[in-house]
This record gives sequence, structure tokens and C-alpha cells, in this order.
Amino acid sequence: MNDDKALEIVDKIFLNVFGTNNKYSMEELLSIFAYDIDVPRRVIDVITNKETWTDFPGDNKYVNDKNMYLINNNNWDKEKCNFSTLSEIIDTWNEINYIPTERITNSERVYKSDTIFNSRDVYNSTSSSNSNNIVYSDCCNDCEYVLASKGANGCNNCIRAYDSSYSSNSFSIIWSNKIVNSLFIQNCNNLYECMFCSHIGNKKYCICNMQFEEKEYFEYKKKIIEWILK
Repeated sequence: MNDDKALEIVDKIFLNVFGTNNKYSMEELLSIFAYDIDVPRRVIDVITNKETWTDFPGDNKYVNDKNMYLINNNNWDKEKCNFSTLSEIIDTWNEINYIPTERITNSERVYKSDTIFNSRDVYNSTSSSNSNNIVYSDCCNDCEYVLASKGANGCNNCIRAYDSSYSSNSFSIIWSNKIVNSLFIQNCNNLYECMFCSHIGNKKYCICNMQFEEKEYFEYKKKIIEWILK
């Protein structure tokens, strides 16, 4: 996994959501679409002095999880000593207390990420599991091809899916379920081809909770997509 591979993933997502290729760089995607996602940040591994990635806050002694064995040959036992003050206990703990980074389990092709489980092709994402082809995302589970999403479950080909489930080919959906081919949806269920809708369910071709004919709906959708990508 690298920037080029991540752009290939984003391109597929854009085609399914917007019907067009992605024109943005990775830096632009982060600032435009994932500006509020808590993605892992770059820190320095104190053992190798090379960059590594963590979602842990603060300024601590960071070590890539794979490099932990390099410290004391992975022997973390210490000889017993008597403590006379609490600060002695804290100081001693600080001697052995390294923060592991890039904690990745049973996963492949994971890049600039932390706390990833059972996933493949992950770019600068965190706290996700059983997901493939995710970019700039946080707390996504059982997802495929998602960008700039948080708390998504069972979603595929979505951009900015927040606390939503079982949705596809959609952009900016919040606290919603079973949303397909839709844009700007909040607190809705079972929508197909809808835009700017809230608190409704079992609808299609709606804009602002109002019913439209299919042809006029797509005329508006084309303009909205042009506006989003502008």
C-alpha cells in the first residue's frame, strides 16, 4: 500500500459515488473530505529514528509494534527494588513504558495506520476491522471502499459515511441505514436515489423530503455533484 494505490482505491469510490474520476491529490482529499477524521499522526520511533504512525494522544516514547523486541532483546523483566516514594514508582514505569505504534493484526497492505484488525489495503486509518480498501477512515467495520468515514458498518463505496450502516454509493450520510446512491442524508432508513433528506424512510427520488419525478431528480443530481466537486 502506498499513495498511488490509495488513489486507485479513491478513484473507484468516486466512480461509484459521483460517476467521475477523482481529480484530487491525497493531501487535497484529506483537507476537503476527511478534515474532521481523527486519522493516525506521524511520530518518530525512538529505536530506529524512523517515522511511524499512531492514534495515541500526547508526546510519549513511541516504538513500532514490530520493533518492541529490539528493546532489551524483548526481555521486559526487571529486578525487584524497594520504592520509598510514589514518584520513584512513576519514574521506573516511565523507563519501561513505550507506546506501541502501527498496531496491526491479521492484516495486509496497511499504511500509515494504527489499530487495524483483519483488514486489507488500508491507508491512514484507525480503529477498523474486517474492512478492505479504506482511506482516511476511523472506526469502520465490515466495510469495502470507503473514504473519509467514521463509525460506518457494512458500507461500501461511500464517502463521509458517519455512524451509518449497510449503505452504498453514497456521500455524506449520517446516522442512517440502507442508503443507496444518495447524497446528504441524515437519520433516514431505506432510501434509494435521494438528496438532502432527513428523518424519512422507504423513499426514492426525493430532494429535501419532497417527491420528484425520476428525470427531474437526475437533472438536479448532476448539478449537485458538479457543485460538490467544484
